[in-house]
Amino acid sequence: MKLLITGGTGSFGNAVLNRFLNTDHFTEIRIFSRDEKKQDDLRKKVNNKKVKFYIGDVRDRDSIVPAVSGVDYIFHAAALKQVPSCEFFPLEAVKTNVFGTENVLTLSKLFEVKKVVVLSTDKAAYPINAMGMSKALMEKVTIALSRNLDDEKTIFCATRYGNVMASRGSVIPLFINQIKEGKPITITDPNMTRFMMTLDDALDLVIYAFKNANQGDLFVQKAPSCTINTLAKALIDLYKSKSEIKIIGTRHGEKVYETLVNREDMLKAEDLGNYFRIPSDNRDLNYDQFYSEGMKEVQNLNEYHSHNTTILGIEGMKKLLLKLPKIRKDILGEEDVLQYPY
Repeated sequence: MKLLITGGTGSFGNAVLNRFLNTDHFTEIRIFSRDEKKQDDLRKKVNNKKVKFYIGDVRDRDSIVPAVSGVDYIFHAAALKQVPSCEFFPLEAVKTNVFGTENVLTLSKLFEVKKVVVLSTDKAAYPINAMGMSKALMEKVTIALSRNLDDEKTIFCATRYGNVMASRGSVIPLFINQIKEGKPITITDPNMTRFMMTLDDALDLVIYAFKNANQGDLFVQKAPSCTINTLAKALIDLYKSKSEIKIIGTRHGEKVYETLVNREDMLKAEDLGNYFRIPSDNRDLNYDQFYSEGMKEVQNLNEYHSHNTTILGIEGMKKLLLKLPKIRKDILGEEDVLQYPY
């Protein structure tokens, strides 16, 4: 079998590659991205003939064709995901996250790819920023296109995550760099909460979706959370730092807490223990029954968000942080064969 990873040079793409590289699951793993420098760096790092590299952009449908042709599974991680940049350039987020996803899925149907797992984010639930809005539309596009598929040929599904610790561009690498440089740790709002999970945790959900997803399913990873203030203090303790904490104020498009499952989705969500499974909405265009009856149950449901999940204290956060290869190397001197890049 062959696997294609779009956005394969990013944190998620690297993690998926690392998980499957030395297994017998796939005979070939294709990396598709637009950055030739990152591809060259990754090629030299893995040095494995099983891995094939394809230059292209998900915005350009023709450039995706060679990468999709002949593959069995696709993990679609290519995206613009930085909240501030998407706020200033929202149409660029739409081009990549919405139209780019539609390009990948359309070609997946054409080439009869067995299963496509699309990567989403907690910011897609009750979105208030352009990145979250574009990801919410990406989910809608995935579900809409899944309605017209033959389940025996192709399945589209999505996974939604909270904050993945130490992924490229996230706050933990920033805090660590500030600590190492002896600078104050800059936090936007000390009471802001975020879900916390490792890349390995997130990958477990990808594998679960590959194995178990039905047409149009959305899987959500449950996770603990912590306040940004707790995260900063945990890192200060681990690194035995004297850095102060400086509050700089909320950035463009930031929420006080993140929602992974909104109330409307909770109405149909199935609790699978570590995950929620949200089946696709299969309503047709006959809306009369919904206008006349509505869904009163929604009013009595609570969404699943980072304020009402398990909230970690400093010691709990320190234990979770020590699962990260970078921090284990810094604090314990341990080396990992394959490091997840910042």
